[in-house]
Amino acid sequence: MIESDASIELCTITEIDPEAVAFVQGKALPERTVERLSRLFSALSDPTRLKIANALMVTKELCVCDLAVIADLSVSAVSHQLRLLRDRDLVHARRDGRMVYYSLADDHVTTLMNSGIDHANEG
Repeated sequence: MIESDASIELCTITEIDPEAVAFVQGKALPERTVERLSRLFSALSDPTRLKIANALMVTKELCVCDLAVIADLSVSAVSHQLRLLRDRDLVHARRDGRMVYYSLADDHVTTLMNSGIDHANEG
């Protein structure tokens, strides 16, 4: 029987399924992976960083000045966000003379963004 709470449904008894628990524990992510994944999702939890990532997904490569206009922020504010995204290996920078262009790090980031967009649009 399931007991309903205002926010979550709870079992009315405690009955552990040892086989299911052992199976899931055997598939647990290594702690290093959990930490990196947490940092990755944390980096993408900010609306400004999502706008930047989306812009780079759509156009493949932009300079900080372009991204500042797109995000409606100062170049300094966008640079700060790009630094965080770069530190999380989500974007790469490429210098061309006096210009620095940013792009998504790889296809994994594009796939992650597309999956997130699809999920957000399901509701």
